[in-house]
Amino acid sequence: MFLICGLGNPGVNYKNTRHNVGFHLADNIISHFNLDKIKEDRKKELYSGVINNQKIFVLKPLTFMNLSGKAVSEIVNFYKIKLDHTFVIHDDLDLELSKVKIKQGGGNGGHNGLESIDQFIGENYFRIRIGIDHPGHKDLVSSYVLNKFLKSEEEIINKKIDKMVKNIELIFSDIPLFLTKISEQN
Repeated sequence: MFLICGLGNPGVNYKNTRHNVGFHLADNIISHFNLDKIKEDRKKELYSGVINNQKIFVLKPLTFMNLSGKAVSEIVNFYKIKLDHTFVIHDDLDLELSKVKIKQGGGNGGHNGLESIDQFIGENYFRIRIGIDHPGHKDLVSSYVLNKFLKSEEEIINKKIDKMVKNIELIFSDIPLFLTKISEQN
């Protein structure tokens, strides 16, 4: 049993913003694999299904980013999902646009969503980091992450997300192969 959690902020104002790239990938996984919505409340949307013979939950916390940990901990604890079977998808300012890295554990790099999750379940889960570039100066970060991608950036992100969805089953068994497949040119 695995949990994939996409981080983002709720509401149409935040749709397609850099900070919501986790929601974007989660939505595409849900749609591609036709997952069933099994729970929705003020704190979360939870979907379930099977991908490559693995029971999967996909979670979208509906709290704002800095409160994501509560929804994640509720699902991890209720379904008794191991932390090494938990994958959190989030934006990363320190990676170039559409670059993807995966790591288990470690610091939160100042990401409020990860900081919240760390407080509730610890740090030993997997982080799927999707690069959104950096605006160049730390004073610009808050507005930058809440802005929508430029059209040219959106095309690049959408291509990467398509590749990720088509190869997502590999994160459960072979992360290096997943990273290789999504970095290959078409």
